[in-house]
Amino acid sequence: MKTAFIGHRQIFSNTLPRRLIEAIKAEIENGCLSFTMGTHGEFDKLALQSCRKLREEYPGLQIEVVLTSLHTIQKSNEWDRAPYSDVNTVFYDIEEAHFKQRITLSNRKMIDASDALICYVDERAYRSGAKTAMRYAKRKGLRIINLYDE
Repeated sequence: MKTAFIGHRQIFSNTLPRRLIEAIKAEIENGCLSFTMGTHGEFDKLALQSCRKLREEYPGLQIEVVLTSLHTIQKSNEWDRAPYSDVNTVFYDIEEAHFKQRITLSNRKMIDASDALICYVDERAYRSGAKTAMRYAKRKGLRIINLYDE
């Protein structure tokens, strides 16, 4: 089993960190030990941070970070460590796509390889890549856990 994370770039919820930990723990209790997320936004960062924290409690947890550009793993100086050295990284074959399409394509590939989606999506948003991804996951039959609260 694998669970993906998709969400808006900005988070407007003080309770989301706690609720995200609870949702991940529920997935673990359901037998999921593999989690995948991107690198573009506050929700992705929170998902990675939460999974890293829970890996201390659940050492078998597998964390996968999907990269859409190699600049996200470059060190800024000799003292900097690679930001994803403690997790698995994936780079889908999307370099021919326009840079604005890479996130959309990566989201679809993450969803295609997953059984569930934990997301932070305002379904009332006019235009949103996260909303588009969530709709795609629904069409694919994934179990959706939307942590967005109004």
